[in-house]
Amino acid sequence: MVRVRFAPSPTGYLHIGGSRTSLFNWLYARAKQGKFILRIEDTDKARSKKEFLDEILESLRWLGMEWDELYFQSQRFALYKEYAQKLLDKGLAYREGEAIIFKVVPQKIKINDLIHGEIEFDATTIKDQVLIKSDGTPTYNFACVVDDALMQITHVIRGDDHISNTPKQVMLYQVLGFPLPQFAHIPLILGKAGGRLSKRTGAVAISEYRKAGYLAEALVNFLMLLGWSPGNNQEIITLKEAINRFDITQVNKTAAIFDLEKLNWLNNYYIKHTEPQRLRELVIPLLVDAGLVDKANLDKEYVLKILKLFQPRLNNLKDFCAWADFFFKKEIEIEPAAKEKFLAVDKSAEFKLFLEKLAALEDFNPLSIEEAFRNLVRELNIESRSLIHPLRVALTGKTVGPGLFEVIYYLGLERTKQRLSKWIK
Repeated sequence: MVRVRFAPSPTGYLHIGGSRTSLFNWLYARAKQGKFILRIEDTDKARSKKEFLDEILESLRWLGMEWDELYFQSQRFALYKEYAQKLLDKGLAYREGEAIIFKVVPQKIKINDLIHGEIEFDATTIKDQVLIKSDGTPTYNFACVVDDALMQITHVIRGDDHISNTPKQVMLYQVLGFPLPQFAHIPLILGKAGGRLSKRTGAVAISEYRKAGYLAEALVNFLMLLGWSPGNNQEIITLKEAINRFDITQVNKTAAIFDLEKLNWLNNYYIKHTEPQRLRELVIPLLVDAGLVDKANLDKEYVLKILKLFQPRLNNLKDFCAWADFFFKKEIEIEPAAKEKFLAVDKSAEFKLFLEKLAALEDFNPLSIEEAFRNLVRELNIESRSLIHPLRVALTGKTVGPGLFEVIYYLGLERTKQRLSKWIK
């Protein structure tokens, strides 16, 4: 049976690179009806924090990657000492103070990487390896080998940055008499301009993408495409579909490029195809955090109606708070450039006449509002745009947004009157 693992360290949050590694492991396990093991590498007691652990576990669950088994290295110290002692007893390791060190034997080491093919290493360049530090904690490579062997990991799927660790680990497998797993090293993720990912180019915690209003299914779809393709130029693919088609041997040999525009495009697609009621539950906390609504006096139906106006255009749900704030604020801020361009000329007469037409409507709805507007521009013999843009800016503070007549309808007559009256001298 295929057994794979994802082994994060709770010394920081889960980022794009780690979540992609986890996803490829999870997909391979599910594709092969195997097991996905989560191993928390928390041997560094000083830097390991509960807040990081909680974020890692919550982010993996949010992305849909439930694990089959969970281990903590901090609970396995006795095992590492036991295996280090075995190497001491065989004369394959020695003590240096309180530390236990493995004697490296010069040799050539070959592995058949499932992604890169055959890789050869020269162990003459590798110095003796510390197994147990003087403070009693195991080193990364030693704990990794003992755990992978005892957990019966069949495939070690990890980032390219671990290739240099592989020969050190292979030697330990050999001297401990453990069977070698198969290795698959995934090429790194680079920024669009090349170079390692930075915070500016997308290397932020998964929880930050969640807070910004990215949907889990969009982020997972995006992660899948960072180094793997379902074929036939297909870009929209669900986890369920991917399980049927994923194979680690088909992962690209070259680095993947993190493209925020692509992520936004995917998120927009999933937002457009998601039930508005589900989106509403996701945007309400964002609106509360932005101070736009009070949770105690929340009109959920109103939020739903406003959300539907913006849904087709949203790249992320946080944009909704910025774009639709004028529907929830009592006092709006007007963009200075918009004010200069569209409200510098006095529109008192036109605004006053328009308000009179709105007040006279028997049925206040987007169609009747539009009809009142069209009648006014005909009577005044002016172009629609000469009035439509100033109205939008006066009512919303912005130059773009949903249809003006829908905006007026959902603002309501009273708020429309209040906002336009400020521009009537």
